[in-house]
Amino acid sequence: MTKQIKITTASMLFLAVVVFHLYGLVNSNEWAFFTKPFLMITLTIVYLVSVKKPNFWYVSALFFSFWGDVFLLFKEKFFLFGLASFLLAHVLFIKISTSFLKKVKPYKLLIVSVPFALIFISLLSVLKDGLGNLLLPVIIYGITISTFGVVALLNYLQEKSTANLWLFLGAFIFVISDSVLAINKFYEAKEMYGFIIMATYVVAQYLICKAFIVKGV
Repeated sequence: MTKQIKITTASMLFLAVVVFHLYGLVNSNEWAFFTKPFLMITLTIVYLVSVKKPNFWYVSALFFSFWGDVFLLFKEKFFLFGLASFLLAHVLFIKISTSFLKKVKPYKLLIVSVPFALIFISLLSVLKDGLGNLLLPVIIYGITISTFGVVALLNYLQEKSTANLWLFLGAFIFVISDSVLAINKFYEAKEMYGFIIMATYVVAQYLICKAFIVKGV
């Protein structure tokens, strides 16, 4: 079996899991529950068959994302564990992404940080009354994922390549996904939010994966 066939097969498997998962969410059936853990498993397979030498830190980020998905299947009991798992995944995304950067001037860092800071502060102002004891963990998580967005945008501004565009879009869409998740949990729960959260999540993870594959990470 050639490498391209392996990549195509793995990608189709990932797509099939995504379709079944979203189908389960739309129809409110058990497909959504049982397919969720396989999202990151199949994406990991896509990554492993696409690169010559897997990056330990990225595989670890996918590992923590997997556990984040699993913990969030039981939101009321293990939400904090899910939050911590995705926090570690984003820390690793930041670690990998910063390795691509050349020296960044302070004024550029400040300018690029502004939109993500505004998004975070605006969202926090909406959610703060419903966060309770989770206020501090959510603030830490929000700062972390915003940092990933800033680093990804700096990468794109440094070199406007397709891979860097994918990385930035992946980070930005991840911010959208987590923002909707937070609104759904802490402000106003709506059934359609579940579909939006997972649809944006899988797109974000796939774009980040594709970016790292092209970059040879």
